[in-house]
Amino acid sequence: MTGLPGVRAVALAVACAGCAPTPPRSTRATEAPPLHDPGALNAVAESTVKLVLALGVHDPDEVDAYYGPPEWRKEAEAARIPLDEVERRAGAALAALGPDPAGDALEALRRRALSAGLRAIRTRAAVVAGRRLPFDEEARGIYGVAAPRPSEAELERTVEAIDRALPGSGSTGVRLETYRARFHVPLDRLRGAVVAAIDECRARTLRHLALPAGETFSLELVSGKPWAGYNWYQGGFRSVIQINTDVPIPVGRVLDIGCHEGYPGHHVYYSLQDQRLARERGWPEFLVNPLFSPGSLVAEGSANHGVDVAFPGPEKLEFERRVTWPAAGLDPAEAERYERIEKLGRGLRYARNEAARRLLEGEVDAAGAAAWLERHALMSPARAAQAVRFVQRYRTYVLNYNYGEDLVRAWVERTGGASADGRWRAFEALLVAPRTPADLALDAETR
Repeated sequence: MTGLPGVRAVALAVACAGCAPTPPRSTRATEAPPLHDPGALNAVAESTVKLVLALGVHDPDEVDAYYGPPEWRKEAEAARIPLDEVERRAGAALAALGPDPAGDALEALRRRALSAGLRAIRTRAAVVAGRRLPFDEEARGIYGVAAPRPSEAELERTVEAIDRALPGSGSTGVRLETYRARFHVPLDRLRGAVVAAIDECRARTLRHLALPAGETFSLELVSGKPWAGYNWYQGGFRSVIQINTDVPIPVGRVLDIGCHEGYPGHHVYYSLQDQRLARERGWPEFLVNPLFSPGSLVAEGSANHGVDVAFPGPEKLEFERRVTWPAAGLDPAEAERYERIEKLGRGLRYARNEAARRLLEGEVDAAGAAAWLERHALMSPARAAQAVRFVQRYRTYVLNYNYGEDLVRAWVERTGGASADGRWRAFEALLVAPRTPADLALDAETR
């Protein structure tokens, strides 16, 4: 999910260049793989999946994807376990986990991931039941970490730097919006520009990662959503990628969306976990993708960082000037300055967290949060309103995009070193092991 900006939905089925056509849906693609590792962790893992489904009965956003046994979902819908009982059972499953397995690093990661996932279920159940927690307490309970807070002075310094880089005179926010409006992708060119970006993202990913045979996706343009883009993983190595057209897509976001939602982002993340952890290892917890979980921070962080892995250094700007800008019908002569201003704008990313904190803790109302974003994140009124709607629905999830990206980037750079190949290996290692945000943060503290 990309959390930026009658209902119309235009389905545009896309077979990306080099992709195999979507295979016929087989029984194996929809049934749970055999659990060839029965044991204590698998028992807790199965309980965890069922608790996610039970929570999903009360919270329609909880279950982002599920491709396990259909009867488990039917049982959850029939039982309608109360939220306080979901919370109690998550606590009991936590107590049953026991200590980390000795001598097996991957199993130790798995146990810690299950523990973090159960704490997330317990916290989310409390929030859905109406308990209001401080922003950082909710974030730690669900994602295992709390993001650093930006100071208004830091944000103001970034605003001043953007002001100096912009042409013209007057209000920084108005000038930035006027400048960006010159580079919105026309709706009739959006599909072509996104497909060109995803094709290149996929080609670069395949040079370094072995993806499951038959993996593919379809692309849809939609409206009426609180996010800019979303990947709906379907199981069987297939995804539906949706792009929201309510707020115009700047040309500089096209490649980001292609990498984030597709390659090496969400589609690759969930396909590899499906293949290597659910199917090959028989770990049932990877039959479900709970949205409000530590895994979402790693998913969003790796999806955001994926563009830098796939297009290191100047390669991103070079590709955009050569392909994305022309595909959008825009003159790339301004691409370098545009990219420089957008890089400065990244210094305002944490402003979203602070606006969310103030809104969720009751310091400001929706209008006050939007005004704060307009001033400190230089968002247009439309983008600020969309960002507020996102927070009202997804709450502390906003930290996954900025702090998640920073944690993933730091881990990949420490683990992979300076070479592009090394960073691809580190990136793959992150995707195919059950590391939590706390693991990434702890690794940073102990080095």
